[in-house]
Amino acid sequence: MSACATTAMRFIIIAFIVGSAFAQQDYVLGPNDTFSVVVPNLETEFADKTFRIDGSGDVTIPLAGRVHAAGLSAAELEKELRTRLGRVLKDPDVSVALATLGSQPVSVLGAVNTPGIKQIEGGKNLFDVLSLAGGLRPDAGYQVFITRDTQWGPLPLPGAHADAAGLHSTASVRVKNIMTDGSANIPIMPGDTISVPQAEVVYAIGSVTKPGGFALNEHETISALQVMALAEGLVRTAAPDRAKILRIVEGSPNREEIPVDLKALMAGKGTDVPLRAGDILFIPNSGAKSTAYRTLDTITGMAGAALIYSH
Repeated sequence: MSACATTAMRFIIIAFIVGSAFAQQDYVLGPNDTFSVVVPNLETEFADKTFRIDGSGDVTIPLAGRVHAAGLSAAELEKELRTRLGRVLKDPDVSVALATLGSQPVSVLGAVNTPGIKQIEGGKNLFDVLSLAGGLRPDAGYQVFITRDTQWGPLPLPGAHADAAGLHSTASVRVKNIMTDGSANIPIMPGDTISVPQAEVVYAIGSVTKPGGFALNEHETISALQVMALAEGLVRTAAPDRAKILRIVEGSPNREEIPVDLKALMAGKGTDVPLRAGDILFIPNSGAKSTAYRTLDTITGMAGAALIYSH
């Protein structure tokens, strides 16, 4: 794209935002935004002046001093200025009017290190914005969801769809594809919402060394043997040939039971079984093994005591 075309596109973007956001008191201010301030009885200090938020998010206002405005809405900035100007004027009436938008806010939510409103000055892609949010947390799931105002057109991703009102386009992309597939690392537009859900969980319970839940992270499924590895293997009294997967059945309070012969799988026989979100891998205890090991422990303990006694 030529420099002229790029400049024209930026003016189109700004014009769109001006048309839709200037009337909204909940617009979130950011670096390089400019605004004017009207305060009756203080016209001399504020008339015909605009104020620009600097790169650190601060702005200097007459009689109010230096104010950190980035991250505030126009209404919140008005409230802050009323408090500060109240030192020189009783019950001041303060109005803030946006002049130009140098920042372009997007929302990043969910399992990122620093969620919130981020400013995408200039062009940013999905990876860039996730980086602005501090990257993904260890408990992040395998998908990222993007919602966009349909004024910008549909999201350029497979499966993108509009909501019932036709106001927003929504799509998802796999985390691993953002780095490996250029078409998945889409440009982000002002007003986009990016949401990273927490990872789904599978569980291992029963005769395993470390029972509990294990996050799927960037995976949609995980195999039974992988779950066994995360659970640090079987206890010695386990009956792996009688293991089963307990799976949620939609619309039912009961779980489906899927037999899994872990003993055969660990011997390299058969095909490993995938577990999906919410599945429970249950490994029962072998009563015969438990009795045998208790007897062995008793004999071992008695032999040790006799040995100690004989000395």
